[in-house]
Amino acid sequence: MLAALVAALVATPPVQAASVPLPSSMAASGDSITRAFDVTLGCLLRDCPRYSWSTGSDTTVFSQYQRIAAHNPSITGHVFNDAKSGAQMSDLDRQLTAAAGQHVQYVTVLLGANDLCTSSAASMTPTATFQAQLDQALKDFYRADPAAHLYLSSLPNLYQLWSLLHNNPAAVSTWTAFNICQSMLSVNNTEADRQRVVAQEQAYDQVLASECAKAVSFGRDCLWDNLAGYGYQFTADQISTIDYFHPNIAGQNAVAQVTWSAGYWPAL
Repeated sequence: MLAALVAALVATPPVQAASVPLPSSMAASGDSITRAFDVTLGCLLRDCPRYSWSTGSDTTVFSQYQRIAAHNPSITGHVFNDAKSGAQMSDLDRQLTAAAGQHVQYVTVLLGANDLCTSSAASMTPTATFQAQLDQALKDFYRADPAAHLYLSSLPNLYQLWSLLHNNPAAVSTWTAFNICQSMLSVNNTEADRQRVVAQEQAYDQVLASECAKAVSFGRDCLWDNLAGYGYQFTADQISTIDYFHPNIAGQNAVAQVTWSAGYWPAL
């Protein structure tokens, strides 16, 4: 299934690291993953952005920010986490407007899981709506900050998360008790229900790829991850045992590594 999706997508041409200097400022747009929600027991039911894969400053997570700072110390302190737990694609315009107002040179975007993770498959964001919201957000951002470099991540594979943990009684009871991503994780779902979410996620990833490619065609700097995020296979020890949904510290490190390897400066 993943191979078919890869073949179907039009990949954004790769950007060579040498052509993009390391930034001296950055921001992150996204949702609770980028806010490092529930990452440890010390962050029970709250954000802990110091552990974020993108902008985190805690040394237990080797974030993109820390990787850049290791080679370009001038970025130190010039970092913003504009993500918001619970955000959907409809929130991206606001988040990227904030990033443009912060005059950053580099932005990471990981957003869309909450458009999939709804009360049921029937209430997922329609693909056309998702595309219109992303298109408007990118247009507004590049109009305000035309020289910025933007990394656009594919979405984590929700079906893989279900496959990994659906036989874990603690995970299933937690998903049920707290109504976590019931479109995919409900115990009442049929395989057809879950495949409907799979198809919707693939449609979103196609939108992400095509909108990034469109930005490039207009001379903007957008780097699509070519499904690196979607293709990553999380292990159980990388998932928070608070909600069995968000990445824990090991998972945040994994996201940082995957996105960095698919990003602008993978050789550093």
